[in-house]
Amino acid sequence: MARWRDTKKGKFTKKNVENEQPQEVVLNQSCSPLFRIKAFITDMFMIMMPIMYITTYLILDGKDSFQGSEMARWITMGLYGLIVIIFWVKKGQTPGFKAYDIILVNDKDKQTLSLVTATLRYFMFIVSAISIIGVLLPFFRKDKKTFQDLVMNTSVIIVQKK
Repeated sequence: MARWRDTKKGKFTKKNVENEQPQEVVLNQSCSPLFRIKAFITDMFMIMMPIMYITTYLILDGKDSFQGSEMARWITMGLYGLIVIIFWVKKGQTPGFKAYDIILVNDKDKQTLSLVTATLRYFMFIVSAISIIGVLLPFFRKDKKTFQDLVMNTSVIIVQKK
């Protein structure tokens, strides 16, 4: 896929895109915790922020109304979780994971997660985020797995294209 500035400068044409061959995905190594943090921040801006904006300004009366409503915060977190779970089940990647070429797979068969596994993993993510041990765990493990990865037997792996 071409970058906008390459297309604008005439370096990349539509003809080149049509001749591109699909690339195979190779699962390589465990993902660095820093890439996971960057991917999480990207997901927060691409998924959570629009949900919060819509909830705060289109559904509620503004910032004060949102901050006063505990239900609104739970609903936004639930919608975020639902969207992330759908991404994990369908592609194994959220937009943040895709931006950093990482994928979430099941340890047993290296396939994307089932709906039940993805849902339970999201709840384990919430538990992990509450505790400091869950946040710091991948920095001290050789395989760089988080609490939710250990409990649900999943891995976040770097994808390299052939």
